[in-house]
Amino acid sequence: MSSGTHHDHHSDTLANRIEETTGVKLAHCYQCGKCAAGCLVSDLMDLTSCQFLRMLQYGFPELDQRVLQSEGIWLCLNCETCSARCPQAVDIPKVVDFLRGEAVRLGLAHPGSKDILAFHRAFLDSIEHTGRLYEMGLVADYKLRSRHFLKDAMLAPKMFLKGKLGLLPHLIKDRPGLKILFKRATGKE
Repeated sequence: MSSGTHHDHHSDTLANRIEETTGVKLAHCYQCGKCAAGCLVSDLMDLTSCQFLRMLQYGFPELDQRVLQSEGIWLCLNCETCSARCPQAVDIPKVVDFLRGEAVRLGLAHPGSKDILAFHRAFLDSIEHTGRLYEMGLVADYKLRSRHFLKDAMLAPKMFLKGKLGLLPHLIKDRPGLKILFKRATGKE
């Protein structure tokens, strides 16, 4: 088998699709582990960043599928600590964003992703409408999106008494400017 045929065989790997779409070259990762060592949530992940990067490098469909089904890609905070620590400047958050999109598109997303996406959308809604985080609104929005109406219900009174949950939102002054910013960011002109 010629090397050209071998390349064609692997042209549809998830790693190649990541590189074509994001420009991130996964082959640059040489498994030093600095990304996972600096990650704030790596001990909660089923697959850490260096583990899923290695699995993607192999180009095996079963490993690609395991990465797409992992919970780890949904726990990533996109804080970019991993990329800052990477000696090869591999943009891991960009890879994670692509993996999340593919997991949803292919119906492979981890069940926990629904709650994470619901919280993310509720958080963005709070910022978009008030210009800052409105905790009570965030909780209500998340409960409606996730359908977890009674989960953690006993925490709310304690948080309210400690001043952690405000009943009314505080609005920033330049809300029209914020709306323009959100329109640009979401492409909804």
